[in-house]
Amino acid sequence: MPARLVFLGRLEDLAGAPELTVAAGPLAQVLAALDRELAIALLVDRVRLALNGEVLAERGGIVLADGDELAFLPPVSGG
Repeated sequence: MPARLVFLGRLEDLAGAPELTVAAGPLAQVLAALDRELAIALLVDRVRLALNGEVLAERGGIVLADGDELAFLPPVSGG
């Protein structure tokens, strides 16, 4: 079972879909296989990551396993 990347907000527009199925592996390797513009947008510090429903405090050392879900949460603006 592969891993899933889930995109919310404007990141979904950039990805062209609400989620993508990817091969498990180190996050850097997974992002390198994506469209360059999308990968750059996902690396912005203000984008939060949630692995299997838990928001991560750190980005370093993320390795996706089969069945993992990694959600990308863009900054929220309001008014």
